Amino acid sequence: MHLTASPFSARSQAVAQELDKVRASGPLKTIQIPPCPVLLTELRMALSQAEPDLQAVSRIASSDVAMAAVLLKAANSPAFSTGQPVNTVGQALYRLGLDQSAAQMTAFLIRSALPVKAPQLQRFWERSGKRASAMAFIARQLPGMSEDLAQTYGLFCHVGLPVMLQSLRGYASTMTEAAARIDRSCIATENANHRTDHAVVGALVARIWRLAPEVMVALRRHHDLDMLGDRETDPEVHTLVAAGLVAEHLMRRHEALPPDADWQDHRGRAMNWLQIDEGDVEHWEDLLTGELETA
Repeated sequence: MHLTASPFSARSQAVAQELDKVRASGPLKTIQIPPCPVLLTELRMALSQAEPDLQAVSRIASSDVAMAAVLLKAANSPAFSTGQPVNTVGQALYRLGLDQSAAQMTAFLIRSALPVKAPQLQRFWERSGKRASAMAFIARQLPGMSEDLAQTYGLFCHVGLPVMLQSLRGYASTMTEAAARIDRSCIATENANHRTDHAVVGALVARIWRLAPEVMVALRRHHDLDMLGDRETDPEVHTLVAAGLVAEHLMRRHEALPPDADWQDHRGRAMNWLQIDEGDVEHWEDLLTGELETA
């Protein structure tokens, strides 16, 4: 996965400065954000080289029994099984391939660093994994879109939620209130109650963990959908946010849920930016079904 920070543009630097300011003296001063896991930092280093260090990836994969079990389970799942079971981490890495192995390892390490036990966030990491798979699928359909960036954004999209739940008193009640209200958005309810929101907190996680600037800015603005197409935001950010809106819609369709307000209000703008139409979305829904079932 594309977790290595790339150079900041002037636009992304402005978001970084905003986050640093609110972290230093604003409502985020008391937010507890765990450090990036050591194994994830090592994985990023191994993957960032011109020729990925496969021996290092194998060593990292084998260093945690639970993570190794996740890789073996994925390699023996219907999506990857060839009929002959794999029994070692090395065999699992070979069957899954580098990209899928890195995605599985990254997801495991993030889940371990940010455990979610609250009933308000049931299936949080399961849905995050499905969103990452949907984003990767969409990236493969759109020439020029980075699959690594897409997958990373999908996995981290709502990471601010568990961080706020662990750090802010009363946030569980805020989540319940936000889900019940129809007069304002969840972001508005969060800000009313806590003077910040999960988009800001998620971007701060990306900032502290040194994720790619495009991911950081997309997390910060993923509910600011009126910005799609404006000239004040880097094109890669527009693409991540627009594709994220489509991915969320496809997930909700797969789960037999009604369209959410963001899709109803902004789907035209998102599809225009991605240069797709309703027919493309319906076709993707058919193609993506199998991947979501095994994610």
